[in-house]
Amino acid sequence: MAEYIRARSDEHKAERMTQVKEATAELFENAPYAEITLTTIAEKLGWSRANLYKYVTTKEEIILEIAADKMNAYYGSLLSALPEGCNFSIEVIAEVWAGILNANQDYMRYVSYLNPVIETNVTVERLAVFKKKYYDLANAISDRLSSMIKISQESAYKIQLDVLFYASSNAVCCYKNPLVQEALKKIDITPPPMDFYKDMKDFLKMRLEWGRRD
Repeated sequence: MAEYIRARSDEHKAERMTQVKEATAELFENAPYAEITLTTIAEKLGWSRANLYKYVTTKEEIILEIAADKMNAYYGSLLSALPEGCNFSIEVIAEVWAGILNANQDYMRYVSYLNPVIETNVTVERLAVFKKKYYDLANAISDRLSSMIKISQESAYKIQLDVLFYASSNAVCCYKNPLVQEALKKIDITPPPMDFYKDMKDFLKMRLEWGRRD
């Protein structure tokens, strides 16, 4: 628990915001979304709610900042692993991409909350910054994909978007929600095991092949 110390410089403000994001990310990982509030975040930090209000006004503002960090990591990894000018086969692209998706399952869970919940509870200014970064990154990987498998930039963008949505749904299903686990135990049901990496690799190969035929 970090004791609250008033930030007196931009560097200190950034440090406080990092603490806020770390506490919120831990709650997001371990608590139902509805139970995460500014009060529970402040309590986890050892701050007063008034002190937390100096940095954010909704929990969604914090989660949007976390999602932005994870988005940068995901697309940054993709752009590094699929360098400009590379001539990878669809098989190799699918393997590389599935591995990166597997390593970024936590970001995919954030994606599942973005449109229906998070993006409706932040200021338009914060959302504009987030969306600008998303489109910059998504268009960059779409350009890369377009060049690699010889399809239009529009088709490449649709592929990366389909992959993002499919991966976010799969990541939620693969997440071991304690409440769901308890409910399944009560009704004596054991779902078939899921292999996120294999499912994503198979989906990627299929979607990339379709994209090339369009």
